[in-house]
Amino acid sequence: MNPETVLALQLLLAHILTDFVLQTQGLVLQKRERKLRSWFLYVHALLAGVLTYLIVQDWNMWAIPIIISVTHFFIDLWKLYQKDDSLKYFLLDQLLHLLVLLVVWLYLTENCEEVFPFLASVFTSKKALALITGYLVVIFPVGFIIGKATQRWQDEIAREGELTSLKKAGRYIGIFERILVLTFILTHNFSAIGFLIAAKSILRFSDKNKSGARKQTEYVLIGTLMSFALTIIIGFLMSVLIF
Repeated sequence: MNPETVLALQLLLAHILTDFVLQTQGLVLQKRERKLRSWFLYVHALLAGVLTYLIVQDWNMWAIPIIISVTHFFIDLWKLYQKDDSLKYFLLDQLLHLLVLLVVWLYLTENCEEVFPFLASVFTSKKALALITGYLVVIFPVGFIIGKATQRWQDEIAREGELTSLKKAGRYIGIFERILVLTFILTHNFSAIGFLIAAKSILRFSDKNKSGARKQTEYVLIGTLMSFALTIIIGFLMSVLIF
């Protein structure tokens, strides 16, 4: 493993230890309640830098742990002053931390000048463009097509009061299943697609004796088959472009 990869893993390990392993739910609540008056906020930010320094073991880079501690402090402080501790703010918080680590990694490996050539190569590579476009297509346009194609059955079930499910659950299930199917196709794990269909069928048909379950099951089955069929077609088209 080359030193650049090792350094990236070291920075990531220090962050995971700081933000997840050594930070309990009780301490998180203490930070949210007391904000700037929370002693743990300062300890937590300091720990981010100290762990980075100890794990990377480059004793001459004393400025890097300070930068990580300071940026960690202000990113966490920004998050603490948001209205709620939702998934959106959690993801934004983690994204900002990772961006700081990326900048640190680029600086330490002296790869800053390679960023723009790398981005340029991504958007001129047939394989990269096919992968990005393919995944975006199965996540967004395919989901829209399936939603429109099955709308009349969804409306029929809803009118009869038989559509009982979590809000937008079907949409997210569809997105994840299409990502999995496309990944299985591109990695030539076709048998895994069969296991995915079987697992979903077992879950869906387990409540077949409930009132109105037949229509809902048929509606889900139509959507699932459409989802799989379109994703498989896109997957094979991508395989032609990539391989």
